[in-house]
Amino acid sequence: MSKIAFMFPGQGAQKAGMGKDFYEQSESARKVIDKATELLDIDMKALCFEENDKLDQTEYTQAALVTVCLAMEHVLRERGLKADVTAGLSLGEYCAIASAGGMTTEDAITTVRKRGILMQNAVPGGKGSMAAVLGMTGEAIEKVVDEIDGVTIANYNCPGQIVITGWKESVEKASEALKEAGAKRVLPLNVSGPFHSPMLTEAGKELGKVLENVELSPLEIPYVTNVTAEYVRDISGTKELLAKQVASSVRWQQSVENMIADGVDTFVEIGPGRTLAGFMRKINRDVKVYNVGTWEDVDKVVSELC
Repeated sequence: MSKIAFMFPGQGAQKAGMGKDFYEQSESARKVIDKATELLDIDMKALCFEENDKLDQTEYTQAALVTVCLAMEHVLRERGLKADVTAGLSLGEYCAIASAGGMTTEDAITTVRKRGILMQNAVPGGKGSMAAVLGMTGEAIEKVVDEIDGVTIANYNCPGQIVITGWKESVEKASEALKEAGAKRVLPLNVSGPFHSPMLTEAGKELGKVLENVELSPLEIPYVTNVTAEYVRDISGTKELLAKQVASSVRWQQSVENMIADGVDTFVEIGPGRTLAGFMRKINRDVKVYNVGTWEDVDKVVSELC
């Protein structure tokens, strides 16, 4: 019998039109999206379904993506598909916790909205940046960036793709040093801040204060945290991990490897795009990977896995 993991994407997966077909086809998805509109006083249908400038702004992106991903997840659970463990990349971790039973859908959406605002405002525009480093190991990149102040690793996505983050000048200096050290390419990312950098430590502390007022529940299944890449079975440590996560490296590759080591052989990416499936091809080609990003995907995945 397959051991299934639900996985949820992070910022960058968003796109206009995401979740519209779920809204039109499913009452449970409709309830999630309408509830987000009510809670946040944001027209979530306009934000998610129509072309607009706000969807790429962190303070809006995070709430929009979590809302849509959880709407899709509700449909899958309604159709009988259950996970044995969950994980999410960066803001996707909130979906993972909600899916695992540790947080309500409403609290996931409202907390991520506040998280997005804190992250958006943490560093003045233009002062920080991020870049994807292709074709180098994490260890080799660490050796280079450890010698340069103001730059660290943001994401361990998969073999051959690591993201660095920090002060703009430091990231530019590290980018040149990494090219000299053997990187195939170093690509500046179009982001509004140096996410998962120590520059966001204060934002993490502020998020910790927000989380003090969020009621968590015992987990029904474990989830894997970005900060350590380890399974979380006890909800008592979750608030501290989420506060740390804002300024810590996202250990996605290690998270996936730990799930596979635990016997997970089937991964279902829930949300727009196929970013995590792409990472999976480089992490381990022996596991099964499904995507649920459109209504048509639901029948296929449910028929094969339920």
